[in-house]
Amino acid sequence: MSIHEVFMPALSSTMTEGKIVSWVKSPGDKVEKGETVVVVESDKADMDVETFYEGFLAHIIVQAGESAPVGAAIAYVAETEAEIEAAKAMAGGGSAVAEAAPASAPAPVPVAAAATVAAPATASQNGSNHREGRLVASPRARKLAKELRVDLNNLKGSGPYGRIVAEDIEAAVGKVQPPTTPVITPIAPAPAAAAPAKPTPAPAPVVAAVPGQVVPLTTLQNAVVRNMMASLAVPIFHVGYTITTDGLDKLYKQIKSKGVTMTALLAKAVAVTLQKHPLLNASYSDQGIVYHSNINVSVAVAMDDGGLITPVLQNADQVDIYSLSRNWKSLVDRARAKQLQPEEYSTGTFTLSNLGMFGVDTFDAILPPGQGSILAIAAARPQVVATADGLFGVRQQMKVNITCDHRIIYGAHAAAFLQDLAKLIETNPQSLTL
Repeated sequence: MSIHEVFMPALSSTMTEGKIVSWVKSPGDKVEKGETVVVVESDKADMDVETFYEGFLAHIIVQAGESAPVGAAIAYVAETEAEIEAAKAMAGGGSAVAEAAPASAPAPVPVAAAATVAAPATASQNGSNHREGRLVASPRARKLAKELRVDLNNLKGSGPYGRIVAEDIEAAVGKVQPPTTPVITPIAPAPAAAAPAKPTPAPAPVVAAVPGQVVPLTTLQNAVVRNMMASLAVPIFHVGYTITTDGLDKLYKQIKSKGVTMTALLAKAVAVTLQKHPLLNASYSDQGIVYHSNINVSVAVAMDDGGLITPVLQNADQVDIYSLSRNWKSLVDRARAKQLQPEEYSTGTFTLSNLGMFGVDTFDAILPPGQGSILAIAAARPQVVATADGLFGVRQQMKVNITCDHRIIYGAHAAAFLQDLAKLIETNPQSLTL
């Protein structure tokens, strides 16, 4: 008997259960290896789940709208149509298998053994059991590879379990060039530093509720709760700094027509500064300080249906500002459509939280689990300051406040980082475009 289980995948390190959004295939449908069969809502995004078996979707165990723990069987795939009824019987407890089998047929194999394949299998973050040596690529990567005519067999994936992701395809074709014509419009509201005057920002999304009603938390909100509770166990401290943004504002006005966003500029400035301060890009572990090989800047984004997510600008110190802005637009669009891949929201090494667009004076950000630092960015305002020549002048200034893990980072480390960040923004913002 060749009947295989499709398991609830672990789509992120914090995911404990998943919710079935929809089944792409129906019972009895033919399925191919690597084909999407179901869409699962994790704690961060909706993900396509692929099967690594060829055959027929024999039986759905967990229906759309229902949830299941990570690793639990959610469906059966039979290699032949003749085995579909046997798979249904297995889901019902196995009694029907004996009734359906001829008297001379051997006894049915238990579920656990039936799901076993000849090749060694390991739990995969991509869907069903994953056999070593099999090509694994995200649906977006497969689509992009087809468009750009890239042979997936020649690539080594950078995602979990060697999974090929979209960035691997782009890297293969060297698709990193600044645009010569406008590509996008800014997609994230710029902080008040972007211009002296701007329209009042739209209010934050509010979930409709009836007074006296208890509204259950969404999957994403529950994930935020778990992360915030975990953060309470970390000893933290805060350091604030005031940064003059006139030079940054001027640069933004010059290049925003090319699709550059203020969010990308701030992320780039932070990433370049982190090159000089690797400890601020590090994280704590029981074995010691983990110095990450990449500078991946997460940026908090509020979701329309509640909760927040932190899309990651990977290698933000190395990517040019134009590509970084294009990446940011894509990340935000897909985050709000719940289409991010796990590596696009779970690989951050430093986080930005920007509330400047709401006119906030200052605030403290909560440290994300698994990171050493998060920077809170408030609004920039015109301030009267003493100039170098002893006179008074008006300057645009914003307050930033960094939260750090005190187990590995001390006050002097955080202060030195903020000092260098301010120096870059105030005296040499043009270097962010190089």
